[in-house]
Amino acid sequence: MAVEDRLFRALAVLRGVTLANAVVLNLYRAENFQRPAGGVACVLVMAAWTAFAVWAYAAPRRRTVVLLAADLAVAVALLAATPLVKGDGFNATVPGFWVAGALLAWAVRYRWVGGLVAAAVLVAADVLVREELTQSNYGNVFLLLIGGPIVGFMCGSLQEMAAERDRAERSAAAAAERARLARAVHDGVLQVLSLVQRRGAELGGEAAELARLAGEQESRLRTLIRTQERTTDEAAGGSGAGAVLDLAAELGRLESRAQVTVAAPATPVELPRDVVQELCAVVGACLDNVANHVGAQAPAWVLLEAFPDRVELSVRDEGPGIPEGRLERAAAEGRLGVSESIRGRVADLGGTATLSTGSFGTEWELVVPVPAPGSAGAADRRR
Repeated sequence: MAVEDRLFRALAVLRGVTLANAVVLNLYRAENFQRPAGGVACVLVMAAWTAFAVWAYAAPRRRTVVLLAADLAVAVALLAATPLVKGDGFNATVPGFWVAGALLAWAVRYRWVGGLVAAAVLVAADVLVREELTQSNYGNVFLLLIGGPIVGFMCGSLQEMAAERDRAERSAAAAAERARLARAVHDGVLQVLSLVQRRGAELGGEAAELARLAGEQESRLRTLIRTQERTTDEAAGGSGAGAVLDLAAELGRLESRAQVTVAAPATPVELPRDVVQELCAVVGACLDNVANHVGAQAPAWVLLEAFPDRVELSVRDEGPGIPEGRLERAAAEGRLGVSESIRGRVADLGGTATLSTGSFGTEWELVVPVPAPGSAGAADRRR
C-alpha cells in the first residue's frame, strides 16, 4: 500500500502538469473551436475533475472500481466531445495528454491488465472520433497501448520488491530479537549450571551425577546460542531462506556423546536447514531417552538411509525396552517428551515415527519425505 500511495501522489502531480498543458494548448488553439463556449466548458470539467481526482485518490479506501471507471468515463467523454466543439477535421483533441491521468490510475491500481484495458478504451474512443488516422495520431495510439501495460507492470514489480524487502527486514529483526533474548536468558542459566557442575564434582556421590547432567545442559545451551547467532547473521545477509545442510555431517556430530555410533552414507545428504535441524533434534531426543532410562554409558546406534523421495532414520538401543502403558501415562501426566519432541516434530515434517520396543531394546524408525526443490520448508508446512 505504501508503494501505491506514493505512486498516486506522483500521479497527482502529473495530473496538474497535464491540465496546465491542456489549458495552454487550448488557449493557443482557440480559433480552432467552432463552439468556444463548449471548449471552455470542457476545460472547466477537466479542471474540476482533476481537483476531485487528486482528492479522491489520496485515500486508499476511495480507490474503488467505481472511481476508476468514472475517471476513465470522463476522459472518454471529453474525447467524444471534441468533434462537437471543434467540428470535423480537427487535428488535436480537447483533453490531449490529460487522458494519461486516467490511464496511469488504472495501471497503478490494477497493474498491467488495468493499464492495457484503459489504453484499449482510450484508443478506441480516440480513433472513433477522428475522420482519419494520420501518422501523428498513430504515434499517440501506439504510446497509449504500450505505455499503460508497461507502467502497470513496473508498478507491480515495485510492490513485489517492497514486499520482499519488508519480509527480509522482519525476518532479520525477528532473528536478532531471538538471539538477544537467548543470550539474555541463557547467560544467567549458564552461570548457574556452571556452578552446579563445579560444586557437584567437588562434592562427589550423587552430586557428581547432577554435575554431569548440568555440564551436558550447559553444552547444549551454548550450542543453542551459537545456532541463534548464525541464524541472525544469515538473516541479515539474506542467505538463510534457501540454505541447506548435510544431514549426514550434522548427525555425525552426535558421536561426541558417549557410546553413540552413527552410520550414514559416504555422500552428503543435503536437505533444507530447518528439516535437518528438526531431524537432529528428534534424534537428540531419542538419545536423551537412552541416557536417562538405560544409562549414560549405554550404547546406541543411529542409522541414516537416503532415498530420492525420503530419508529414513533409525535410533536403536539394547535396553530393557519401554514398559507397556508407560508412554500413555506420561502423556496423561503432562510429560510430552515422546509425543512432542519426537512424534510431534516428525509429524510437522510430514513424516512418520514408529516405535518398536521389547526385551530386545527400543528402536525408533523415522521416515521423512524429501522436500521438492523450491518447495516451502518445514516452517511453511506447519503453518
